[in-house]
Amino acid sequence: MNDMVIVREADANDATLIADMSRRTFYESFSADNTAENMTLFLDTQFTKEALVAEVGQPGNVFLLATLDDQPAGYARLAENTPPPELGPGSAIEIVRIYAEQWAIGKGVGNALMKYALDLSRQKGLEYIWLGVWEHNHRAKAFYTKWGFEKFGEHIFVVGTDPQTDWWMRRSLPGQP
Repeated sequence: MNDMVIVREADANDATLIADMSRRTFYESFSADNTAENMTLFLDTQFTKEALVAEVGQPGNVFLLATLDDQPAGYARLAENTPPPELGPGSAIEIVRIYAEQWAIGKGVGNALMKYALDLSRQKGLEYIWLGVWEHNHRAKAFYTKWGFEKFGEHIFVVGTDPQTDWWMRRSLPGQP
């Protein structure tokens, strides 16, 4: 066991692994705070395995896969989406998802994924990186704040039939973390 997190860009060969990890980590992260019905509805309509597999390799998407001790430990999805107007002018990329397996939380997986995402975004010459995070996900908000992200707005994210408030957070890219 080397306790070293390795991050690489994923490709189509990783699509099923990422889809399974996406569904599992989302469920593990949010099932305690949502009804079983809303979790099932979300997973069966908005977060299907087929849709997640299809995202990998689509233009404008970059998936990062993290391994720890040679085991898949987490992933991130970056997307060149149109940012919300509240972000303001400038080129930007969104961190759509960044998740770690439960057994890997606290072992540097999130930090390694974030460092790679920031480095990649700088290499692309972008000015901002932004994301949405549930207002009640205090651990994630603290993580993003530690990395220099600041709140710039809010939007509604629906889980099943439950409208929830997400914070939009951004970080300028020219500076070092």
